[in-house]
Amino acid sequence: MNMVERVHPTDLELAALISSKVCHDLVNPVGATNNGFEVLDSESDPNAKAYALDVIRSASRQASARLEFARFAFGASGGAGAIIEMAKAQEIARGVIEQSAKHKLIWHEGPAFMAKDKVKLLLNLVANAVTALPHGGQIHVTFEGAEASQSFVIRCSGNRVRPPQHLPEFIMEEVTRPLDAINIQAYYTWRMAGAAKMRISILMEGADILVAAEPEA
Repeated sequence: MNMVERVHPTDLELAALISSKVCHDLVNPVGATNNGFEVLDSESDPNAKAYALDVIRSASRQASARLEFARFAFGASGGAGAIIEMAKAQEIARGVIEQSAKHKLIWHEGPAFMAKDKVKLLLNLVANAVTALPHGGQIHVTFEGAEASQSFVIRCSGNRVRPPQHLPEFIMEEVTRPLDAINIQAYYTWRMAGAAKMRISILMEGADILVAAEPEA
């Protein structure tokens, strides 16, 4: 397998890749919303109109959840050095994860607040965890340690679980493809770990995959 020399993107390149990722995530719900409005404009049948409204409501919720995730996971929400309420982080994670009936988020008791960079890392790790469960399953989020040494573990449980897509490549420095809108999530997660002074590890425990983040030594 050919390795790709890892060259960090410039600020402009990274911004372009993240923008592509966000657009990629929004294409389907925005397109579905547009299709729903077209049906409303062209159909007179009450059942067709009711179906179109259901589509619009569902797609609008999906788009809103994905935008809220992008604002916190990729954006500068809260400003430098901000502390984020974990109830809000849980709400954002649940909105993205449970869009699919195949996935369920189980958020265990943890701190009430956390530093912004750690929250950004956690949200990105949760998003990566979805790719570990292509056939669906449960994503458990647990917390350990006091504030100064806070760590968290994402447990992926389900049928035919696998390591999160692309993330191990960056952790182990075995990148096999250039950065694009597909693997940018994993790359950004890896970069966020450095910004949050955390170390990511991926291991198997029984049939489950664990993705852990703990403070650097």
